[in-house]
Order: sequence, then structure tokens, then C-alpha cells
Amino acid sequence: MSSDAVGSPADGSQAGGSDVESGAKAPAIRFHILTIFPDFFRGPFEHGVIQRAAEAGLIEIRVHDLRGWTYDRHRTVDDRPFGGGEGMLLKPGPIFEAVEAILPDRVGDALGAEAPKAGRSSGNARVVLLSAQGRKFDQAKAREWSGCRELLLICGRYEGVDERVAEHLADEEISIGDFVLSGGELAAAVVIDAVARLKEGVLGNEASSIAESFSEEGLLDWPQYTRPAEFRGWKVPETLIGGNHEQIRKWRVRAAREKTTRLRPDLLARDAAKVSAVGQDFGQDSGNRRSERVLAGSRQTSVFEESPGTENGPVLQAKATPGFKES
Repeated sequence: MSSDAVGSPADGSQAGGSDVESGAKAPAIRFHILTIFPDFFRGPFEHGVIQRAAEAGLIEIRVHDLRGWTYDRHRTVDDRPFGGGEGMLLKPGPIFEAVEAILPDRVGDALGAEAPKAGRSSGNARVVLLSAQGRKFDQAKAREWSGCRELLLICGRYEGVDERVAEHLADEEISIGDFVLSGGELAAAVVIDAVARLKEGVLGNEASSIAESFSEEGLLDWPQYTRPAEFRGWKVPETLIGGNHEQIRKWRVRAAREKTTRLRPDLLARDAAKVSAVGQDFGQDSGNRRSERVLAGSRQTSVFEESPGTENGPVLQAKATPGFKES
């Protein structure tokens, strides 16, 4: 992956643009990363699902060097905060100019205080400031952004970013957790991975993005096991080996709820009102049925069965049921 600048505003060309993938067919979604460390992204996107999606033309990632929109010989992007305090802040000027160049139809607040405020990005293009002060990123937000045509991520650095970027340029200010990073680059990689895998065709098995932790059901994924059936005295639950699909489905619903209660009870509390509303439509057992509907995808219908094996014991074989697709 290349992240070399292709020009600068001074000569009229777009600065910092670089493609993970290029081709005649437009990608399903194009990600833009605005950063002062473009080389950071040489590694994260050159492996696994993201690499394959880029090579297939399903997504495109462009990394833009913020310093390409500076005009002094030191390529300065930061300055001291008004009112004093520790550290430096990213200046608004280069960020505004960069976003306006990357998304040429970006109008409204970006033009200044007197401009109308109706010109923020449409639903097809979003500008996001990554910072520790933002709303927490989650699976629901990833799902929402997966419907965008373009997503531009501004990577904060130093002590932060001039507040006018959040107030008048970014559509949203987002944090990936209640902790502080040295910059937004790691957060950008996390967001792109989470969003890209929700695009059609990125995952080999489309059900993988439905029946997993933080799905629309608000539950963690159920516990998963593979061979051997017994490891150091720890055995796989008998239900999963028995081959009874209905029992397996019910076990997974119960196990997912138990694990969520134990590790992330906040998810259940947050989803309680939603479950109650569904219950009015589907009856007393709606909680189970609601979870079971989502957990009935192709992924969980792949069942391990015991078959006559070797001298080392029985062999577990994957049995594909209707709707099962290997990824």
C-alpha cells in the first residue's frame, strides 16, 4: 500500500491521496483518512479481509497527508491553545482545506461563519472527527456508516483539534472507547475494519456479520468450540456434538445470554426496552424467539458430528444443513 503524496494545494492538485485499490468499477464504499502520519497505514490494511476486499474492488482506502495543505516551509499543522495549557492543537485551516479538497461538494459550515448551515455532507458522505471526547463508536454506528458512499476520518493528534473542526466541519465526533490514544490513526483502522466487513461481499459468509457479538440482538456471540472434543480434560458441551439442530439453537441462545449477563450486563440493560416492545408483538416467549430468529442463520447450522474415527478416538465432522455456506 502506498501513501505517498501526489501533489499539494499549492500546485492545484489533491494532496496526500493514495489508493489501496484502483480500477474502473466504483467501490461500494470509499474511505478517506486525513492524518499527519500516512505511513502508519502501510501495515494494517495489507492483510486479511480488508486486503481482499480492496483487491476485489469492494472498498477503496485513500490516505491523505494533512501537511499537504500547509504553506510554510516547516509544514506546520499545530499551534498553542488560547488561554494557555499543556501541549499543542491541530490548527483548523489545513483540516478545513483538506476536507474541502477531498470532498469538493462539501459546502455550508466549511465556507465560514456567515455560510448557511444546510450544506453539511449528505447521507452518502460523512466526515468524522476521531477524538477521545466523541460519542462512543459501536456496532450500530458501524452498520449505519456501512451505507455511506464515502467516509472521511480525521485523525486527531497532540492535545486535540481546534473545536471549530468539530462544530463546523465534522458531521460527528467519535471515540472508540473510554481511554486516550496518542492519535486517531489506530481508531481509524478500527473503524474501517468494523465498517468494511459489513459491506456485501466482503465476508465470505454473509451470515457472519449477522449472528455475531453486538448484532442487532444486542447480545455477545455464543461460546465457540472446535476439535478436539476434549482438551486437557475440558469437554465440548454434549449438545453441540449431538447433531440435534433444535437443541443446538436453543443452547446457543441461552449461552449467548449467559455470557452477555456475565461479561456485558450493560448491553442487556440498554436493550431491555426494545425487547419489551417486541414482546408485545410476539408474546411471552418473544425474548427467546427474537434471539433465535437472528441466531438461525447459516453460520450456526454448521454442526460437528461424531463419526467412526481412528485409534485416537472419534472424528468430528462438519455437517452442513440447508442454508450453510462455507466461507
